[in-house]
Amino acid sequence: MTTDRLRNFGFLMHDIVRLYKRHFERHARELGLSMAECKVLAHLSRNEGISQARLAELTETDPMTLVRVLDRMQQQQWVERRPDPADRRAHRLYLLDASRPVVARMWKLAESARKEALAAIDIGEREQLLSLLERVHSQLLELDTQKESA
Repeated sequence: MTTDRLRNFGFLMHDIVRLYKRHFERHARELGLSMAECKVLAHLSRNEGISQARLAELTETDPMTLVRVLDRMQQQQWVERRPDPADRRAHRLYLLDASRPVVARMWKLAESARKEALAAIDIGEREQLLSLLERVHSQLLELDTQKESA
């Protein structure tokens, strides 16, 4: 029985991500933001000064799509592109004050979506789940690093 359940590990993880994204998107509609815009705001709020190329990697967004998202956000005065002092072809990205209430509301909506998604498990189980997922994540990062250096 365990072998059959383990066989579904990847499918289960993928389906959880798919369903959670859909659940979050229902919450994010209140802000009128797409998932791509939410990912950009979330990553920028944690990584101000990041390059566009790195932001595209982190958000798993096609660079051209990211440019369009950033153009819209720049028009709304949420994001500022500054020249990269080390590379004159590149830009560094920063959130502007007008984006801060939107980002704060987005995090509140994310918290609500997360609470609903985890409502079926108690606090101890949540901690255990996160601990186990962090260990799997670390292992996969290590394997990824080993493959890249080989």
